Order: sequence, then structure tokens, then C-alpha cells
Amino acid sequence: MTSVLFVCLGNICRSPLAEGVFRDLAQKRRLSDKLEIESAGTGAWHVGNPPDPRSIEIANEHGIDISQQQARRITEADFSQFDFIFAMDQDNLRHLSAHRPPDGTATLSLFLDYAGLGQKDVPDPYYGGTDGFQRVYGMIETASSGILDRLFPVNDPS
Repeated sequence: MTSVLFVCLGNICRSPLAEGVFRDLAQKRRLSDKLEIESAGTGAWHVGNPPDPRSIEIANEHGIDISQQQARRITEADFSQFDFIFAMDQDNLRHLSAHRPPDGTATLSLFLDYAGLGQKDVPDPYYGGTDGFQRVYGMIETASSGILDRLFPVNDPS
């Protein structure tokens, strides 16, 4: 079982969307039984709250329901429980690196390192409009597909 954790600032916009998109792609590729998928935030402002309504809406537009997710803050145990922790931006990656316990075994990296989009950060759409959430959705979908390709490469029969 491979475990992945997606992390943004408050766990209401980007990381719950990444959790939902990644889970949906994994199901479509019949990989759900090989993955544990969660999301968290580096901050505790929204703990227990559902995702931002705009994240829920954009996910619904793509046939994905994230409405039952609840925001949580990353814990020390996450650094050992998960194989991979993907930060949505460089600030969150710095936070994760600074708070990683000495015995943490998770591989920390930027989420977009797997997207091939030529940028490092998934921009936080919180203070913008719906178009920002649509743009973020596209980035997340591309990066999620790239991560699945790396974790579970398809053998070329030729």
C-alpha cells in the first residue's frame, strides 16, 4: 500500500481538491486498493470544516464529490504514516521541512514537480474568483496523473 498526503495552508482549497482528484484518477485506473490518500493543512484555522464551497463546486463540475472531507492539520505522525507528502507550494514545503521530526520517513516534495507545467507552486485561489479554482483544478489533474504514472508505471508491451 502506497500512502500519499497532499498539503496546503488551510486544507480547504488546494489539498482537498488534490485528494479528490487523485482519488478519482486512482479509481479510474483501478489503483484504489493500492493507495491511501488524504490531505491536510499546515495551519489550524479551518480544522473540522468542509472544503471551500468553490473547491466543492469545481470538483462537482468534474464529477468528483469532496463535500464530506474535513480540514485537518498535519501531525507529527503523518511524517511516518505517509510514504509521500506533496506540498502545494514552496512555503508549505519549507514549513513541512522545518517541522519534520527526525524519525520522519515520508518523501517531501512539491506537488507540481510531477506536472511538467514549468512552475513550482499551485497558486492559492482562496482570495480570487471561480476562474482561479478552475485553473488550479487543471494543474492538480495534470500533476495527479503524473504522480500516478511515476508510482505505477504502465509497462510498454513492445
